[in-house]
Amino acid sequence: MDKRSPKDTFITVYGRMPVLAILEDPAREVDKLVIAEGSRGDNLGRILDLAKRRGVPVRYASAHRVKLLAGNGKHDQGVIADVVAPGMRTLAEFVDSAAARCSVLVLDGVNNPSNVGMILRTATAAGLSGIVLPHVGSPAIDPLVIKASAGVAFSAPIVRSGTGAEAVRELREAGFATFGLAGDGRSTLYQAQFPSRSAFVLGNETEGVSPDTAKHIDEWLSIPMAGGVESLNVASAAAVLCFDLVRRDQEPVTVAPRRPIPSATRRLRRS
Repeated sequence: MDKRSPKDTFITVYGRMPVLAILEDPAREVDKLVIAEGSRGDNLGRILDLAKRRGVPVRYASAHRVKLLAGNGKHDQGVIADVVAPGMRTLAEFVDSAAARCSVLVLDGVNNPSNVGMILRTATAAGLSGIVLPHVGSPAIDPLVIKASAGVAFSAPIVRSGTGAEAVRELREAGFATFGLAGDGRSTLYQAQFPSRSAFVLGNETEGVSPDTAKHIDEWLSIPMAGGVESLNVASAAAVLCFDLVRRDQEPVTVAPRRPIPSATRRLRRS
């Protein structure tokens, strides 16, 4: 049910300039290139030369096959690269290795690539253990997602599942408390107390959390709004949530009051 597939291991980059940029970046491990048969010109020579120097395998396939692998029929330019995503895991792998203290986001139908990229960047920066990005209802990790994440998508702790509902159900069965964000949530984010293992669900940009997923939510949370503002963009809401979790984890720092300098010492320093 949770068998690992290439989509659980690699981020596929397509287009000649994006692939060239990946090959020029020593921090990125490239598993292989796939090139459409008969391709020529437009930086292809540089791509093949870099692949040879880095020891990256090159495979050839029909132009139709390359388009299918890219998931984009217009912009692959006959070249794709499978880039290793070291932080990517399946849901089963995540549950099996989850620490005793663990917070995870679940994106349930969040389908705007820019929002997904910004959430990946924010959650990674805040140190969350995982961001569940389901195969169904979520965009592919494409150039728009990668750009919005400022490249963080390659190393983000992405967790792959079939659907958002499946992820929330399995996390709950594994002992995670589940919280959904909604404008009419009974508790506010700042009032709620979170167990050491918690999953937070962010819904679709217009429709919110899906009914199938909502069945597995333990508690609904809202973010207090002022000034007549009804709600936040989902990426902004994710940022508020993630960094409130960071705030909760910070130990209070007690700063000792400065001792006054004795008057004789002050006179000595002035002299």
